[in-house]
Amino acid sequence: MAWRERYSPSSLRFAGGLFCILGGALTGTIGWFGHVLLLPAGMLFPVFWAYAPSRAVAALVAAAHFLGASRGLPQGASIFFGSQYVIGLGLWFAAALVFVTVYSLLWTKVAGGPRMLRYLIASILMSLPPFGIMGWANPITAAGVLFPGWGWFGLAATAILLLMMTTSLWRIAAPIIAGFAAWSAASWTGPKLAEGWTGINTTFQYERAGEHAGYEQQRETIAMVREAARLGTKVAVLPEGALGLWTITTERFWTDALSDLQMRVIGGATAIQQVGYDTVVVEISGQGARTLYRERMPVPVSMWQPWRRLVGDGGGANAYIFANPVVEVAGIRVAPLICYEQLLIWPILQSMAMNAEIIIGPANGWWTGESNITAIQRASVTAWAKLFDVPLVTAFNE
Repeated sequence: MAWRERYSPSSLRFAGGLFCILGGALTGTIGWFGHVLLLPAGMLFPVFWAYAPSRAVAALVAAAHFLGASRGLPQGASIFFGSQYVIGLGLWFAAALVFVTVYSLLWTKVAGGPRMLRYLIASILMSLPPFGIMGWANPITAAGVLFPGWGWFGLAATAILLLMMTTSLWRIAAPIIAGFAAWSAASWTGPKLAEGWTGINTTFQYERAGEHAGYEQQRETIAMVREAARLGTKVAVLPEGALGLWTITTERFWTDALSDLQMRVIGGATAIQQVGYDTVVVEISGQGARTLYRERMPVPVSMWQPWRRLVGDGGGANAYIFANPVVEVAGIRVAPLICYEQLLIWPILQSMAMNAEIIIGPANGWWTGESNITAIQRASVTAWAKLFDVPLVTAFNE
């Protein structure tokens, strides 16, 4: 063509690389905008990654995708740590490092099967620990939008489409994705409701990281619970941290408050251990309380700090990476996803593999400020609930 004769191979290569990088930025920014129906946009990422003209450009495509998807992190981190915005920027780039490293090392010039296999390996690595601990912005999350109610078949179909996007078959896969996404948008309804279950959202603010719900805050929360009971709620789900530090005193305070109600409260709390602390979900009624769930994956750096144990400091949140994927409440198998876990892949898949019948999503987003972090969490957990056609109950403190 005449236009190709006007430009040198190096300039065309540069333009192609720039296009791929821009595409990566758009897939992350649009796909993780915070609206569940936009998640399929993230499925274009494999095309730009696969057709990058070099490994360096593939790394930049991955970085642009991840940074675009997690763009709220600098603001959130600066609020959480009470530090300058530059600290948040540093953590933002550090968080992208794992994603970028995996996808850049597994990139290949060899088209077809080898490239498809490399993408599959990268996706699996970013879905499971240890790399999956930073596995945000995974395009497979869109499965619930494309194939609501299909369960594991929908997950497999989405994976196949993503692999096709790394080859010349993207010309077939892209229209299929667009068609299913459009059909889903036209007929979209929210996840099922769980009869008698209610999530109670709150707007309590904290001055600094590590601050816990105090007496007055818990009294206000109890008032909300009692109002929910008056409206017929049988199980009320409270946000992460709503119960503050979980002690014998806190337990007695709550069981006394619920003694005249025929309902259960499921809420987040912090349980101090001999080594570090656990982020837990507790079930309470007027008859007593029990710890239901210990968080499988707390937020790295801000909560989960395994390096502190290497120097003899046992602080930080404990991670129960593959433990308690399903708990039972009132005879129902429940999949709890606390805050950060809503952005990852293996916690929800592990829970659904154990035949969970309902998903609960408590979270505490006081530190997210004006960012879209909590919106992305809601979109992700909504997509999973739709994929497996199970009820979803969320409870956010923002």
